Amino acid sequence: MTEIEKQEMGDKIIEVIKTIYDPEIPVDIYELGLIYDVFVNENHDVKILMTLTSPNCPVAETLPVEVEEKVKTLKEINDAEVEITFDPSWSQDMMSEEAKLELGFL
Repeated sequence: MTEIEKQEMGDKIIEVIKTIYDPEIPVDIYELGLIYDVFVNENHDVKILMTLTSPNCPVAETLPVEVEEKVKTLKEINDAEVEITFDPSWSQDMMSEEAKLELGFL
């Protein structure tokens, strides 16, 4: 897989992730800064490193599963796995300018 193909696949994955919203905040999880990294290997397997707004987040059980399932709907993807981390822990500083504007922080 070339770097261009990896970039195109990464862009498609991010597009899908941007359709998933935090149920408590009307902003998608990508713009919220919950996605730390997306890895794609030669077998078209995807690993997503993400966090939650807090360890006690009410969607801690369902949100990672939703991310995996939606990413797996891309025909180019063989498999997807989400790993949750709290290092570094999420803060409002991780939100995009768009998210901060949407939520009135700017």
